[in-house]
Amino acid sequence: MKKILYLTDLYCPAKGRNYYEEDLFLSGILKDHFDIVLCSPKNSSSFENDVDLIIFRNTGSVLNFKEVYDSFRERVKTNDLRTFNDFTGKADMYGKQYLVDLTLDDYPVIPTSDDIKNIDLLPKAETYVIKPKDGADSIGLEFLNKEELFKKDLNNDILIQPAIDFEYEVSFYFINDKFEYAVYAPNKKERWKLERYVPSAEEIEFAKRFIGWNTIENGIQRVDACKTKDGQLLLVELEDLNPYLSLLELNKETVEIFINDLVDAINNL
Repeated sequence: MKKILYLTDLYCPAKGRNYYEEDLFLSGILKDHFDIVLCSPKNSSSFENDVDLIIFRNTGSVLNFKEVYDSFRERVKTNDLRTFNDFTGKADMYGKQYLVDLTLDDYPVIPTSDDIKNIDLLPKAETYVIKPKDGADSIGLEFLNKEELFKKDLNNDILIQPAIDFEYEVSFYFINDKFEYAVYAPNKKERWKLERYVPSAEEIEFAKRFIGWNTIENGIQRVDACKTKDGQLLLVELEDLNPYLSLLELNKETVEIFINDLVDAINNL
């Protein structure tokens, strides 16, 4: 039976989410298929070479333990550690620079720039959003009008976006390149009060476009998008490191399909 080191922080606070509940639930099911042990990423180094696979799950923002995270990533590379997700992604694993790159490549994303000099390349807006490239969980998020924006001392580590008036946010979940399920927040003021969402084939293809753009072969990814007033989907973020799964908000059948696909994906490694 494969040995798995499951990295999580059961005590990490998260607005609107109970990380510990999801990870206890998921790891409790996986123990029927693998020898599994839970560990904080801050204490994982002495165990990493004794397992077949390391699963990186709900650890909270890595900004809270950046040196530990950077050291872990270096060990993954130098010790050839097998992880799930693969540490080969080019989205949230490396901050939010990809939103600028995807904007320049004409992908359907919220238009994003990292240079105030290029603000005229963004759609005109009454309000703009700024946030750090390495941010997560709304850390450092500010809403400013154009006058306030130009008074800020901004550097290239800050992203600038027009504030989008959207209907709701929707999240698409994938294991490897297989679509699993979608959830959405009917009330955009309550991001984590989620319900099951039944996407159209066109909407799934929208999400798959970003999965195809990314370079992860093995892992769970979450494509977050907003539905604009005119019915268009725009990418908000591509979470390719440790996406919260909202498993406890799903029906039993959806969870069983997800778990079966996850076990198969791990075994196929």
